Amino acid sequence: MALRRTRPRLYLSGLALASAAALTLSGCSSVNAPAEGDVEASDCTVSLAMNDWVGYTADAAVYTNVAESLGCTVTQKPVSEEVAWQGFGSGEVDVIIENWGHPDLIEKYVDGDKTATAVGPTGNVGKIGWFVPPWMVDEYPDILDWNNLNKYADLFVTSESGGKGQLLLGDPSFVSNDPAIVTNLGLDFEPVFSGSEAALIESFRAAEENKTPLLGYFYDPQWFLSEVPIEMVNLPEYTEGCDADPETVACGYPEFVLDKIASSKWVATDNAAVKLLDAFTWTNDDQNLVAKYISEDGMTAEEAAQKWVDDNPDVVSTWTS
Repeated sequence: MALRRTRPRLYLSGLALASAAALTLSGCSSVNAPAEGDVEASDCTVSLAMNDWVGYTADAAVYTNVAESLGCTVTQKPVSEEVAWQGFGSGEVDVIIENWGHPDLIEKYVDGDKTATAVGPTGNVGKIGWFVPPWMVDEYPDILDWNNLNKYADLFVTSESGGKGQLLLGDPSFVSNDPAIVTNLGLDFEPVFSGSEAALIESFRAAEENKTPLLGYFYDPQWFLSEVPIEMVNLPEYTEGCDADPETVACGYPEFVLDKIASSKWVATDNAAVKLLDAFTWTNDDQNLVAKYISEDGMTAEEAAQKWVDDNPDVVSTWTS
């Protein structure tokens, strides 16, 4: 979910979509059918890549709900970020609904072989960084300055960090600059993968509840920030090009204008789902609310999407008119 990878690639070899579990959603939501002058329903299909974080799930659930109300059939395909881009050329993926940067993949698939098309922003602005639980800021007020991290490294030592402070990362398929940042800033820390977004959330929740030290990768938009207001460490300020060489990155992350990527062949069909994708925009607060319904309130993704669509008819109407 960041700009580029600085560790060995751990993605599946080849296009693994055929073996991924595919969930086909059928039927229509209770959204009213488009009125005269709105986007016309058409016989359209969408193969929607499903990346593994709840904000993406929220985007996908609401898009699916409205697309089905327009008469489209949406198939959701669980797949890691980079593998999804490979699916554009084969026709196995039509849409990635939340893209976090990936200039290397843009260069390869959008600018290079042109199997993919950038469809425009989602309206969400992404922020990535290193965070600590609120209790640590109260106890150690200068810990939010990266220059002071080595002073506190001993607090973060775990059984997995080899005697260094632990920097907890997420899923290995999330792309990040963090191992290079640690090395190039001379920090006495060891990156350790938690395995998933859910594991990161639980780690931060437990760290705050139990007053245990934690330094970890996290991001916004993310509903969990409204539950535990974890605070971001100030890394060296991002400047244009400071991350151009993955091996020498020594700066923080830029803000990401999250966007939608689609198969060029699929976009050319210009059906109702294509028009909807082009129009689909909402805010960080919108996404965080739907993600909270799913992750904290126990709703299914479909239920969460339906509730948001029912509560926001004016927004939905701007997408379908």
